[in-house]
Amino acid sequence: MGAQILIEPVALVRSPFHEKFAVPRQSGLAPSARGEVVLLPPFDDPATLDGLDGFSHVWLTFQFDRCAGQGWRPRVRPPRLGGNREVGVWASRSPFRPNGLGLSAVRLLEVVRAPEAKLRVAGLDLLDATPVFDIKPYLPYADAIADASGGYAPTPPEAVLDVRFTPTAQAALAAADDGTALRALIVDVLTLDPRPAYRPDVEPDRVYGALLAGHDVRWRVDGRGAEVLDVVAVAALR
Repeated sequence: MGAQILIEPVALVRSPFHEKFAVPRQSGLAPSARGEVVLLPPFDDPATLDGLDGFSHVWLTFQFDRCAGQGWRPRVRPPRLGGNREVGVWASRSPFRPNGLGLSAVRLLEVVRAPEAKLRVAGLDLLDATPVFDIKPYLPYADAIADASGGYAPTPPEAVLDVRFTPTAQAALAAADDGTALRALIVDVLTLDPRPAYRPDVEPDRVYGALLAGHDVRWRVDGRGAEVLDVVAVAALR
């Protein structure tokens, strides 16, 4: 076996997701999830971004850093199989991998060169402060394979919950700095039901919570879908 290979992050992600719960399970599922990929020294030379403007999407190679130290598993339970059936780790996108690396394709909204070199992106499925090890342009002719098969996940997950807002939540969104964008993010995330796949039962008295874009969002799930109860700004996350 050769010498140990050391790699270092080239960028950090600024994301509306501050905790693992409610993060979309794949990129692109929540188009309203916008953020930034901020280049780190010495990789923040604006020259590294030349030519990237013409691409609509980029690949991000990142680390599941919140799982670091938890080890890897030869068999895992993907959410698409209900969280109860196992497959080999190579047949999944589980974070519990030997090297803890992930791959995410995000929409490129803008290339920014100053005052800091960064990419504005959408469709994020990454936690805030996630380290990025590489950035590559998405090439439609090579990366979109027309006759590819998706195994046990052949199609995108379906929207399963209708999302509605209580008067209290609506008032909070109206008072927020960018309430329209925040509302769209909440709908994108809750429509796909972020609850664990092995707990699909309706528990109308249970209140769920997640930190989204600097706000504590509280909701419950009943027979009519997800009802957002309140949206409270969290100053420490701004």
